[in-house]
Amino acid sequence: MAMEIDQIDLKILKMVQENARISLNQISEKLKIPKSTIAYRLKKMEQSGLIRGYHAQIDFSKLDIDYVVISLIKAKYGPNYHDDLGSKLAKLPQVWGVYYLLGEWDFVVMAKFRNREKFMAEFLEKVMSIPEVERSNTQIVAKVIKEDPYEVKF
Repeated sequence: MAMEIDQIDLKILKMVQENARISLNQISEKLKIPKSTIAYRLKKMEQSGLIRGYHAQIDFSKLDIDYVVISLIKAKYGPNYHDDLGSKLAKLPQVWGVYYLLGEWDFVVMAKFRNREKFMAEFLEKVMSIPEVERSNTQIVAKVIKEDPYEVKF
């Protein structure tokens, strides 16, 4: 269920989204609202789950983790297959996104690896050994043009 937020909460969220290290003082000064009010509102958004954490944006290519794969997964249908298989896919090493789809494919899985060998050993072989997986179609990303999960604005 969506949390009810007002324009002040939205302004706070935008500031935190742009800079997770912004201080209460800075937010307070920009919005002309007491620090205690900012702290209360942030705490409320954290407790509701609207804010799930504060993160650093990492350039994985600087760590030689730039073998990006996108896998389409077709599942064997059964009771709760989407929850069961989705959980198993999400636990695989290096997976950073799992999405349940409506359409020809059941899941899209996004992951990053150091190289093809790591991808084969840590991902592809494990995916194909999951009983609920009927088949997969994996695409290897040739070049990342844009990758910014924090870009979504409201």
